[in-house]
Amino acid sequence: MNTYNFFAERPVSGYRQADKVFIFFVILMWGIGIATLLVCAENSAQRIFGDSLYFVKRQLVSSMIGFVLFALFAVVNIKTIRSLLPLMVLGTLILCMLTFFPGIGIEKKGAVRWVRLPGVSTFQPSELVKFTVILFLANLFDKQAQIPDLTKRSVFPAVIGLAVFVGIVFLQKDFSTGFFIFAIGIVLFFVSGAKLSWLIPFSFLAVPMAFLMISLEPYRMNRLIAFLKPTEDLQGINYQSFASRRSINAGGFWGQGIGAGLSKLNGIPEIQTDYIFAGWTEATGFLGVLIYMFLLVLFASRAYKIALSCKNRFAAIGAFGCATAIFVQSLLNCAVVSGVVPSTGITLPFFSSGGSSMMVTLAMCGFIVNASRTEFDTGLITENIHGVNDYE
Repeated sequence: MNTYNFFAERPVSGYRQADKVFIFFVILMWGIGIATLLVCAENSAQRIFGDSLYFVKRQLVSSMIGFVLFALFAVVNIKTIRSLLPLMVLGTLILCMLTFFPGIGIEKKGAVRWVRLPGVSTFQPSELVKFTVILFLANLFDKQAQIPDLTKRSVFPAVIGLAVFVGIVFLQKDFSTGFFIFAIGIVLFFVSGAKLSWLIPFSFLAVPMAFLMISLEPYRMNRLIAFLKPTEDLQGINYQSFASRRSINAGGFWGQGIGAGLSKLNGIPEIQTDYIFAGWTEATGFLGVLIYMFLLVLFASRAYKIALSCKNRFAAIGAFGCATAIFVQSLLNCAVVSGVVPSTGITLPFFSSGGSSMMVTLAMCGFIVNASRTEFDTGLITENIHGVNDYE
């Protein structure tokens, strides 16, 4: 069975200037996200913490750390990043394991997804897993592609590594993030030239495993039931999705306007996190949704252009994975808020309050910028799409 390898032979050449257009989109998306958080979370922050700017202040602190990571991953030599990857993998695994240690791991709503870190307050290691898995797989796929003998190329190391990371996230009772990481991994398998036949057993296993994981936790079953019966129990399991749809409808086409009509948002629990897009929609209306989607597509298309033009295979695959993670996560969150898919707990990149998400998102953007610094060669885009079985 034929597959497509988007990242074939790519000799490394010298560096060029970073992609300023992509950097502009990063700053623009971040700025809009901060402004949206300021407007939508003001009432909730005042009610819960007595400080209307509480969430914004925390987000700005996380952003400062995130932009430091952005700069590091943007300017540090790709070879150096690659040489430090084993430490990054080990550090990520240790952070994930620390969630299970009393006094270090923090349990919220029955899940152990956070750890206490000095200077950061809390950190969610599963967010870092997204970035680590992308670089881990990019490194392995590049190494496999450099083996001259096709019979000696193997996909097993990548499969085992992906399974370990996804398994640890599942143990933290973070099904949505674990499944999301698994899906991103499958995308990288495909674009890196692995046989499509490997997707067949994955497909057969994914459905029963997903059903098993959902049935093991009552709250996951409640989310599924709420999605299948959206008009029932509006004051119970369907309250959050109902309140979100109410805010979206209140926005109309033009929106209520910044600072107007947003008192309804107090009815959405934790709007500053998963459901902040409902606030953006109420304030800016359907027009605002179109603007956001337009900017998101421009952001993603620029990132994909960088990935497909990069001459360093490791950086190219890594940038492609980072772009896909941010783009797909954004679409998934919007789909949840709109009631198109069941609630997942997946945040909206650049917008949702959450230091872990902001820091990792900016770090991934920095890596994409680093990939943009290699010289462009438009011919590579077409010549690397070919039907070849690169490895088993």
